[in-house]
Amino acid sequence: MNFDALILALLGGILPALVWLLFWLREDRKNPEPNRLVMKTFLLGMLAVIVVIPLQKQVEDFFPVLIALQLLLWAALEEVLKFSAGYFGGIHTVDDNEPIDPLIYMVTAALGFVALENTLFILGPLLGDNIPQGVITGNLRFVGASLLHVITSGLVGYTLSFSFYQSRGRKKKMVTLGILGAILIHTTFNLLILGWGEKGMMTAFFGVWIAVIALLWLFERAKGIARNV
Repeated sequence: MNFDALILALLGGILPALVWLLFWLREDRKNPEPNRLVMKTFLLGMLAVIVVIPLQKQVEDFFPVLIALQLLLWAALEEVLKFSAGYFGGIHTVDDNEPIDPLIYMVTAALGFVALENTLFILGPLLGDNIPQGVITGNLRFVGASLLHVITSGLVGYTLSFSFYQSRGRKKKMVTLGILGAILIHTTFNLLILGWGEKGMMTAFFGVWIAVIALLWLFERAKGIARNV
């Protein structure tokens, strides 16, 4: 193992994710979540990558020709595992005590996922002594797939924010809809990238940045959600 390449890949994968994490945590600066839960959620997001890789390989082996179905199932696995990371990281705790908190935990889980996934993508070119390709790979993922993970997990988080003061049954329905919506968005992004060439890539990246603006708006909406009394 080339340890220099490993260190560079870790820096290239984790540092941008931490920068984004600090950006999103500022949205909850008035009543921040405990650092231990934020770190736990981030690490669980990273663990989700380790869990999802062999599962996705099984999907690929089981459906070798049906690419669209592969992409759908891959997206489903990633979104469910990211939700699990967010839930067991902080959402199920007593510190999840205001509507914006589920959004914070879901975005944190997504960024943990992004950190390790990008590290693995960057590591390949670096092991082949192709540093420029590693840098390009990291940059492309930073402005595309990485933000996609934040957006889809943010959508799931917002469904919990929206239903924060509602019944448990209502919350389950809303988060189920959120996960299904996240899977649909995720699959559409991958289909555009893989099936529509350069035009699809530009469309996907443009859509991602529009969605980032929408996510900022959802954070503001979550801050304004109050208990009906």
